[in-house]
Amino acid sequence: MRKTALSILLAVSLFFGTTAVWAAPKANLQSDQAFDNKIVKRIKVENIYNHIAELSKSPRVAGTEGEEAAVDYIKDQFESYGYKTELQAFDIYSYTEPSLIELSVDGMTFESGPNGFTYGVNGEVTNELVYVGLGASDDFEGKDVEGKIALIQRGTYSFAEKVSNAAAEGASAVIIYNNTDGVINGTLGEPNDEYVPSLAITQAQGLALKERLDKGETVTATLKVEGAKTDQATSHNVVATKEATQKSTDQLVLVGAHHDSVEGAPGANDDASGTATVLELARVFANAPTDTDIRFVTFGAEENGLLGSYEFVERMTEEDYDRTVGMFQMDMVGSKDAGPLIMYTADGEKNIVTDLGASAGARLSETGEATPYGWEGRSDHVPFSEIGLPAALFIHAPVEPWYHSPEDTLEKISLDKLKEVSNIVGAAVYQVARPDTPALEKAKVAPKKVDYNFEERELE
Repeated sequence: MRKTALSILLAVSLFFGTTAVWAAPKANLQSDQAFDNKIVKRIKVENIYNHIAELSKSPRVAGTEGEEAAVDYIKDQFESYGYKTELQAFDIYSYTEPSLIELSVDGMTFESGPNGFTYGVNGEVTNELVYVGLGASDDFEGKDVEGKIALIQRGTYSFAEKVSNAAAEGASAVIIYNNTDGVINGTLGEPNDEYVPSLAITQAQGLALKERLDKGETVTATLKVEGAKTDQATSHNVVATKEATQKSTDQLVLVGAHHDSVEGAPGANDDASGTATVLELARVFANAPTDTDIRFVTFGAEENGLLGSYEFVERMTEEDYDRTVGMFQMDMVGSKDAGPLIMYTADGEKNIVTDLGASAGARLSETGEATPYGWEGRSDHVPFSEIGLPAALFIHAPVEPWYHSPEDTLEKISLDKLKEVSNIVGAAVYQVARPDTPALEKAKVAPKKVDYNFEERELE
């Protein structure tokens, strides 16, 4: 029912609204920049930085006291801006890290690592290594992994897919090596009785093992994991709604980020940076005149498999679904060592969110260059896209080398990158929400025509 309803809305929007996006006269540029300033001039990047400093004092693993403290902080901030907030509680699984992880290989020592995966299982295995590429189903063709340990490279597929594919082919354990420098701190998303014991090692360690296998050497490994435990817990979404000051369009815009982090990581960039930017935009919009409702959301349990955003989508009313213009998701928007900004959609296609983001980026950029877009399905924009709502992820890519590690700390945050994203998302949202802009399917005032390109850019 929701997809049918939205297809009608999008058809109208594409016929009128998107035409307006591309047909807007150049004379609108100066006017749009003036409106942008009503938001961007009020954004204080120091506020964002200070929120990151507070949130990243300790890890915020979903279902733990660390996440609960973050939820309380976010709720208090929203309420200090005058918002009534809603806490959406939902059940998840919590994970206790193994008390013992061991890996030994003939003729090799491991100075760093190995690491386990969240929701990994206990076990002890001794057997030969078999290299199976990226661990896709096709990579196992012609490979005898029955009872053996699968050696897999990180990339393209989730850790859970790699482990599940190996287990389905009869492997008794899995070792995944990184595709870049640094260690892996990963998750399998959720518990699964079909998983086999799995560990992560560095890129150098994995390539050394692969080189020995490529030479035809038989390599035997012993892998041991003890003390891992999965329990039920509770996570939360934090929701604050900016009600329109002029009810003329009955539109709704969603602005979100996830507030949880992985085990052992302070998560300054992932994703205290996105959460802090949501908080600052909520402050700026609190007293801004709008004809559109804006809902600011921080999601819990993103690192567990986008659980918070799926919960939010499940709870959306039919009315809110039908009136939602789009969803702006910010994830990892502050690292000085990450790549340039990109907008990712779950299907790799443009939508109204990327149109608005590209136009805002072009207006605010000193060079006039629009923000590019690409395809990526690994953040909280995905559940919205799956029910037919336009959504996009704003992120810097490739991500920094210490992604999902204890090195994701405050001193690696860039004020310039925080400013870039907060300005673009703030201006893009205001393009919809400002009082002189009617509902987008009837828009006369629309983003200036810009050309923005698809980029084949890997997130990692």
